[in-house]
Amino acid sequence: MIPRIRKATLSDVPAITGIYNEAILNTDASFDIEPKTVASQKRWLEEHGPKNPVVVAEINDEIVGWASLSRWSDRCAYSDTVELSLYIKGNFRNRGIGKELMKAILAEGEKAGLHTVISRITNTNDVSIRLHEQFGFENIGVMREVGKKFGKLLDVCMMQKIYRSHK
Repeated sequence: MIPRIRKATLSDVPAITGIYNEAILNTDASFDIEPKTVASQKRWLEEHGPKNPVVVAEINDEIVGWASLSRWSDRCAYSDTVELSLYIKGNFRNRGIGKELMKAILAEGEKAGLHTVISRITNTNDVSIRLHEQFGFENIGVMREVGKKFGKLLDVCMMQKIYRSHK
């Protein structure tokens, strides 16, 4: 089933929070250790403006995934650079939802006039790395042993997509 992709609203925050907390507690896709609260995620969503969109994937009125483009840095020279995040609810993974979210969030970023998108991906997350490659991201390096989760030191693959039309 193809999900409906739309911009996130404040009413989506509990579902977004649940999906993210599932990733925090059960995967090394996020380097957060403690679950987030709905209140903190509401503030997070409110900080996302036109250049930092958040989209959700819906199937039968259920939010099953989300993607965001967040500020890479608060330094002004980075104003057209964002970091991509994408999370899918556990029992909805491997159904093409990530591809639909990726397509939508990248289109929103291009529409917003962004120049480059960066993703930090745990080196063992082959599915995410392949998804990024399908959308034109290039591996720009590996940060060795920068995170520790579930008792393991983890490497992070840095991937980047430059919107060619904005050169």
